[in-house]
Amino acid sequence: MQQLGLGIAITGSGSAVPPTALSNEQLSQIVETSDEWIASRTGIRERHVGSPELSLADLAAQAGEAALSMAALPAAEVDLIILATSTADDLFGSAALIQAKLGASRAVAFDLTAACSGFLFGLVTAAQFIRAGTYQNVLLIGADMLSRWTDWSDRRTCILFGDGAGAVLIQANERDCLLGFELRSDGTQNNCLNLAYQPQAKSVLEGVDLGQGNYQFITMNGQEVYRFAVRQVPEVIEKSLYRAKLTIDQIDWLLLHQANQRILDAVSQRLNVPPEKVISNLAHYGNTSAASIPLALDEEVRQGRVKPGDIIASSGFGAGLTWGAAIFRWGR
Repeated sequence: MQQLGLGIAITGSGSAVPPTALSNEQLSQIVETSDEWIASRTGIRERHVGSPELSLADLAAQAGEAALSMAALPAAEVDLIILATSTADDLFGSAALIQAKLGASRAVAFDLTAACSGFLFGLVTAAQFIRAGTYQNVLLIGADMLSRWTDWSDRRTCILFGDGAGAVLIQANERDCLLGFELRSDGTQNNCLNLAYQPQAKSVLEGVDLGQGNYQFITMNGQEVYRFAVRQVPEVIEKSLYRAKLTIDQIDWLLLHQANQRILDAVSQRLNVPPEKVISNLAHYGNTSAASIPLALDEEVRQGRVKPGDIIASSGFGAGLTWGAAIFRWGR
């Protein structure tokens, strides 16, 4: 296979959300809240939720198909599929099923879990495979269905999360469009945001005890996550800019994980990025975890706002705790 170079280009994008939207007004019929209360604290007006019949693999495949179509690449030419998700249909992984749904018969496929940072971790992982000359065409999908694991009686968390999928096609390129990145983890803060397994003791034989159970609803210390994000995200973006040999005024767009409008505002203000350069669509989708960055990117591309050659500073942050940033150029 002829190698085009040791760089990468992001050549296509796609996204998909369930058809059912759940508004703040509707949520106020479930828990004690209001549209004004939610919107003023989070910036969210509605979120999309998947039906019992909709699988994560279906949603992810839709986003993947759209990205391949934009790039005019047949699925049979995809070498690798990376699914960034924390809510796979199957605990053993859903990426291979997506490979089958797409007809990407020669592609290797695996899941990657880094919660809301998953898409950026996947982007950097994909770049290493391409830069090493191993693969040329990588389909990266970020998809989550957090409604499955939301406590709909907890107004602190049920107002935040939604379901969605976003995808990008990453291809080998003579000019490297991934200009710089920085990834971080801090397990000492793991308890701030969890979707935890809760074992129950089960005795199978005398003297042989084990734990069996299920995963519990999402729990979050919102104040700690906010403080973590507004402190760490500007720093990691600045480090990525340093690696890219760029300054913040040279970027065209700031694209953050869509968690909370207050976080987006605080980070952009600390970086001195004007509001017109900040991409935000969480009013319509809420926090879709690993899907949020590619979903927002795809909307901006299809609306013609993000154009080929534009430089984007992006950052993901969330459970783990994990966070990271990447500076990349859209297109070849």
